[in-house]
Amino acid sequence: MARDSTRPGWFEAGLDNIWLPYTQMKTAQPPLPVVRTDGCRITLADGRELIDGIASWWTACHGYNHPHIRQAVERQLATMPHVMFGGLVHEPALTLARRLAALMPGDLDRVFLSDSGSVAVEVAMKMAVQYWLNRGIRGRTKFIAFKGGYHGDTTGAMAVSDDDGMHGIFRGLLPEHAVVDLPTDDTRAAALSNLLERHAGEIAGIIVEPLVQGAGGMLFHDAAILQILRALADRYDLLLIFDEIFTGFGRTGTMFACEQAGVVPDIITVGKALTGGTLPLAATIARCKVFDAFWSDDRQHALMHGPTFMANALACAAANASLDLFEQEPRLEQVKQVSDALATGLAPCRGIAGVKDVRVRGAIGVVELERIDDLTGLQARFAEEGVFVRPFGNVAYLIPSFTISENELMALTDAIVKVIRR
Repeated sequence: MARDSTRPGWFEAGLDNIWLPYTQMKTAQPPLPVVRTDGCRITLADGRELIDGIASWWTACHGYNHPHIRQAVERQLATMPHVMFGGLVHEPALTLARRLAALMPGDLDRVFLSDSGSVAVEVAMKMAVQYWLNRGIRGRTKFIAFKGGYHGDTTGAMAVSDDDGMHGIFRGLLPEHAVVDLPTDDTRAAALSNLLERHAGEIAGIIVEPLVQGAGGMLFHDAAILQILRALADRYDLLLIFDEIFTGFGRTGTMFACEQAGVVPDIITVGKALTGGTLPLAATIARCKVFDAFWSDDRQHALMHGPTFMANALACAAANASLDLFEQEPRLEQVKQVSDALATGLAPCRGIAGVKDVRVRGAIGVVELERIDDLTGLQARFAEEGVFVRPFGNVAYLIPSFTISENELMALTDAIVKVIRR
């Protein structure tokens, strides 16, 4: 990376050792050094402030440095930052499990806490396969997943993501599953039903991102699709997994996306906004029938999984504080306000040459372009306008904090329109 003499010393020295995500280190421009965050703003080392348009990969739903979450973490830090969760438990985790179960639809009431979304997906897949094994049914080791989907960067999660994306290079390493079209019309629904008719005995479950496929391109689908998948899972006796790591906690307009379809999955994964963007934590939550398959006198029927930092006490304290804010402050009303402002603010993009689509769902605003030739250059132009927006693929998108002010949100949408038009 090229060196910049105006950057602070820690930044210059550290770049010789750090390995950045999703980055070609040889050719990439230096990242922006951050020294402070507050509300919806990022302060850079050179004193500039950027309005954050993507809430730190969609996690900071309450804005940065919310005092209620900060104080909860400080209190927990003073008593017990962490203790292993093997043979030991603690109040923040048990309280969080109880509260998450209460928020879930139906009988989703057994909560396994891990430390990242990818791991939560791995746990869900492991649960699904072992569910059948514990019932004495062998051979059900495959999954149905969908084109445009993304479930994480670990091996199992990559295997059920669309392999036409960034993970295509790993073909041959990854387990092979059926990655098919979402049943968005009668022809595709019939094709999926026919596939299940032929191979149901090999399939452990169906995994989908409900309503919005996030990192696969911010692709939207109707709630009716989830009802079709529930019906097919029931018809062919499969487990249905909803990956709500991105869509959960209000992002699509309801607390969880599955609520809009009136569908209860057998397993659901949540993460990202779970702690309000403060600490890493995720959860895999199973229905009673799934947990019951593991309830046994046989130790081999136990779920043999346990991340070292699972149920981290600091993270659980942050998550409980985040849930407090959903209860005490009008978050879903704010999501509706953000949604309306995104629809209004991004509408002028529809008349710009090279724009393929403009779409909004909940607090997600997407401008899809015919192509983006220079992602890093585009990001730099957004920074020049005083906003942090990180396009990928062929989309520029806004997924701001729910607490963003009207003026801050207008600055974000104005920047999108201005930069794309230019």
